[in-house]
Amino acid sequence: MTGQDPTAVVIDTSRPHPARMYDWYLGGKDNYPVDEEMGRQMLALEPRVPVMARVNRAFMHRATRWLAQQGVRQFLDIGTGIPTEPNLHQIAQRVAPDARVVYCDNDPIVLAHAAALLRGTPEGTTEYLQADVRDPDAILAGAKQTLDLDRPVALSLVAVLHFVPDEDGAHELVARLLSELAPGSHLMMTHATADFTPEESAVATARLKSAGVTLALRSRAEFTRFFDGLDLVPPGVETVHRWHPELGDPVPGQDDGVIPGYGAVARKR
Repeated sequence: MTGQDPTAVVIDTSRPHPARMYDWYLGGKDNYPVDEEMGRQMLALEPRVPVMARVNRAFMHRATRWLAQQGVRQFLDIGTGIPTEPNLHQIAQRVAPDARVVYCDNDPIVLAHAAALLRGTPEGTTEYLQADVRDPDAILAGAKQTLDLDRPVALSLVAVLHFVPDEDGAHELVARLLSELAPGSHLMMTHATADFTPEESAVATARLKSAGVTLALRSRAEFTRFFDGLDLVPPGVETVHRWHPELGDPVPGQDDGVIPGYGAVARKR
């Protein structure tokens, strides 16, 4: 396993963390009272937040399955989150047992559970890298230890870049990551938006900011910019649950109103 020794993990429980809040939304146990408290505040603003979390997870399953079916055998998943089965490598290796997967996250609690991410097929490879999405050079250097960047790689950024504002170089870091990936690589992304719920989103953004969590909700046009120079896979940019729904099972509640987030997959030329 690449990166920090999990026995040296120090977890900050004084303020909420997006990965632990996401775990709470999904019904997990790897979260703390501060995460649940903020999660409940988000639910008071938008009761469907747990549905949104599950919809993002379901998108990852469908997109990974589609990519593996297209012949992609390498995956770089940034912003992995706390393990929740099935994980990305399990989806990919069901289609292609020899698939190679590198997970990357900066949350110490994910590192503490990383062993659960490394139980892949004998034919394939899974690895975990402790790094921040804002440090693409470190991510690429670590990924090269497992992945052959001269061959196509699927870069997964699911529900992560809405925590990276423009002033932190969100678009530039995606471009940097893609710059070293071979032609035929793909970018798969989801992103929260305020397009459908502007008032609630403004309140949620302010509350998270007061707790030390930056939320950069982007419009459809701003999200689409991440795919500049790439070939979008049909149907292009869509609300998350409407991207190739035939590839997976629907999430209960996903059709009870608008899901305020976009998803897309695109191919590097």
